[in-house]
Amino acid sequence: MPDARPTQTPADPQVLRYLEHVRVEKRLAARTLTLYTLDLERLAQFAAGVNVPLLQLTSAHIRRFVAQMHSAGRSGRGIALILSGWRGFFTWAGRQGLIAHNPVQDVRAPKAPKPLPKALGVDDAVRLAEFDNTGADPWLEARDAAMVELLYGCGLRVGELAGLDAVANADTHRLGRGWVDLQAGEAHVFGKGSKRRSVPVGAAAIAALQAWLAIRATPFGGDGAARLDAALFVGQRGARLTAQSIWLRLRQRSQQAGLTTPVHPHMLRHSFASHLLQSSGDLRAVQELLGHANITTTQVYTRLDFQHLAKVYDAAHPRARRKNSGD
Repeated sequence: MPDARPTQTPADPQVLRYLEHVRVEKRLAARTLTLYTLDLERLAQFAAGVNVPLLQLTSAHIRRFVAQMHSAGRSGRGIALILSGWRGFFTWAGRQGLIAHNPVQDVRAPKAPKPLPKALGVDDAVRLAEFDNTGADPWLEARDAAMVELLYGCGLRVGELAGLDAVANADTHRLGRGWVDLQAGEAHVFGKGSKRRSVPVGAAAIAALQAWLAIRATPFGGDGAARLDAALFVGQRGARLTAQSIWLRLRQRSQQAGLTTPVHPHMLRHSFASHLLQSSGDLRAVQELLGHANITTTQVYTRLDFQHLAKVYDAAHPRARRKNSGD
């Protein structure tokens, strides 16, 4: 459990001077001033614990205090805020000629571990991809089904999906948009940094795209043709779908499919990478398909893969479900 916040008023005269300084000259809000007071009282308690006067603390002392807070359960973000308050106090003390060096200057809070990307389980991903909303508008249903197939089947970013054009032409290359070559079974996209890459399009995605392209222009026949954008995925007014619109449609579709977790486009990209890595174990191939410049970006999916293996082990191995009785 995190350590409790102190509630006493700092007794150190220099701390009291500093708090008066920030209250009057910096006009800090009452809440901020209270937090400064509590954090400096915490510092005073740490200093008393090592029998060192407050203004004689060194960077080694501060790092020791950081380690104590971290081991007690305080988050890296919380420690960073505390260090910011301490740093301000010692900066002021230096300006007053009370210290020669700010002991907090080069001390940083522990980095918070990067959260793992959220990926669907294989069953949920397939359930979403195969979902058929028979009661929906056939035009919207065909479009949304094709979007899901491309996001999950090709690992596209939402911006890459939104940027696809219905056919490849000179403008496609000039504007940096992508396109799908159904005959070759490839999607050509322009990712981060306008880097072009080609990814294979599976049979299910090709079938969904063919179904969508067969009716894509239906609401815009005749006089409405002028309103139809060159985009592969358009809205009911004929304009290219925005990334936000795709987010909203996918979230709605995942709920209709009965998934307990609201799905967003990047979750399908994560699912694509995780499931491909689970099946192939080929990290370099996954890196190429995702368009990652550095393989360390792709390596996060090995952690997801290990989580999957650990769950399989916990569920299936007889020694994982009961404690060893000893030798």
